[in-house]
Amino acid sequence: MKAMILDQPGTRLHLRNVVTPGPGPTEILVKVRACAVCRTDLHVVDGELTASKLPLIPGHEVVGIVEAVGSHVVAPAVGDRVGVPWLARTCGDCVQCRAGRENLCARAEFTGYTRDGGYAEALIADVSYAFPIPEPFEDVAAAPLLCAGLIGYRAYRIAGVAPRLGLYGFGAAAHLLCQLAVHDGRDVYAFTRRGDVRAQEFARSLGAVWAGSAEDLPPEPLDAAILFAPVGALVPIALRAVAPAGTVVCAGIHMTDIPAFPYETLWEERVLRSVANLTREDGEAFLRVAPEIPIHVATEVLPLEKANHALDRLRAGDVDGALVLVP
Repeated sequence: MKAMILDQPGTRLHLRNVVTPGPGPTEILVKVRACAVCRTDLHVVDGELTASKLPLIPGHEVVGIVEAVGSHVVAPAVGDRVGVPWLARTCGDCVQCRAGRENLCARAEFTGYTRDGGYAEALIADVSYAFPIPEPFEDVAAAPLLCAGLIGYRAYRIAGVAPRLGLYGFGAAAHLLCQLAVHDGRDVYAFTRRGDVRAQEFARSLGAVWAGSAEDLPPEPLDAAILFAPVGALVPIALRAVAPAGTVVCAGIHMTDIPAFPYETLWEERVLRSVANLTREDGEAFLRVAPEIPIHVATEVLPLEKANHALDRLRAGDVDGALVLVP
């Protein structure tokens, strides 16, 4: 099969022919139909996340068709369509797993990071972390739901009841979450790079009541803010933007250093917290609600061989919605 391979962090991916893997007892072989390009892929490829297997096939927002199943797999069946997310496997036995916090499992494995992912014609997935894809979504539109959607949804739930919600960094995750929040009757405030008029207009087109620079204060205090931009300097800015008792959620897996800030910025019971990975419950809940809204997924399709170009564009912020690779 063809795959885009990362040999060393900080280098370009290379297209190669590799042996198609076979599934283990609790695994499935998935023929990839679409794999969205996520900012986490950038962190892996650029070496900001340091525990990746090498060589590695990146990609963790995968939609495909089951081609073979392991000996212990009851469902899905060959021919079924599934989605494969970032969280690939957990131990099921540690303190975190037993407490329902499988997203924090110390022995967790991750698609496109500690095991090969979807920048390929096929991949292996653990049957426990393969989700059925709702029928209304075509393959390309469904792919970004598997991380931008799922991680965004977990951050949204953790942010709590927030009639005025700020979204910092209006990319793949925020454009999905904006639609969910508007559907729930919340006012969305979109924060973009300074002068990014295109992203601000995009946010307004999806129902945001206000859009402006990430460095600016919104016209009224927020009840909660979610940071998708991996910029630590935005943390104290977001804390100043939320009202007393407001929550700031850092939704990325990697962020630049957070600068020192005075205690009064956090005072008045403001909450700062992070989101890590996802759970199966997150996946099942979000994929149930997404077609009910329905969420519109803005995508641009590129061939698998253009993975480096896609990563370059994402790094430069030259994307509205999500880029999706198709083998």
